Amino acid sequence: MQTKLTLRLEEDLIRRAKRASARTGKSVSQMVGDFFRTLEQDPAQEELSPRVKALLGVLPPSVCEEDWRAHLEEKHQ
Repeated sequence: MQTKLTLRLEEDLIRRAKRASARTGKSVSQMVGDFFRTLEQDPAQEELSPRVKALLGVLPPSVCEEDWRAHLEEKHQ
């Protein structure tokens, strides 16, 4: 059963949504529904894009955020 939902958004955001709707061939309602469905998904179960899959394993599992920040500071001195 479909029910009407009223959203109050900034005009610019609405214009951008309508442009995206025209580009993709999906209605704004369909795009909002697709987004709402993602809220129910477990991020661990999401399908990774081929580009992201290619990055898996690039860093050793022992690298933590602190090590990464130290690396960036050293690199950009």
